[in-house]
Amino acid sequence: MRVLGLDIGSKRVGIAISDELGFTAQGLDTLMWKNADALLSRIATLVDQYGVSEIVVGMPYNMNGSEGPQAVKIRGLMQLISDKIALPVREWDERLSTVAADRALLEADLSRAKRKKLVDKIAAVLILQGYLDRQSFKDTLDV
Repeated sequence: MRVLGLDIGSKRVGIAISDELGFTAQGLDTLMWKNADALLSRIATLVDQYGVSEIVVGMPYNMNGSEGPQAVKIRGLMQLISDKIALPVREWDERLSTVAADRALLEADLSRAKRKKLVDKIAAVLILQGYLDRQSFKDTLDV
């Protein structure tokens, strides 16, 4: 079963999906969003379309590990997702994922306009890949 990764920002949501074995993350889309209902509807569609078994949401902790206003907002959205879609919704520490995504796009020598379109999707890939790698590592320890 696949895992859906979300990098939820105030205006855009980066979306990534795992392969069926849960080894790799691929970027799917970047959505513009204004209201939670439209976002929840799109997530539900993706869950059905890809046979998603769990959802991972990047949690924007402050650098000192505390939760700021954006983290509180994301936690509320995670609860809405959990209420609407009967799947586990996990959080993943996303500190600096957008910075890392932006650096990777800069190194690829993309224009500012192209980076703006891709950065959230790439951040979602980094969030999901980190989660998948952690799961794989935990599975290795269980052997």
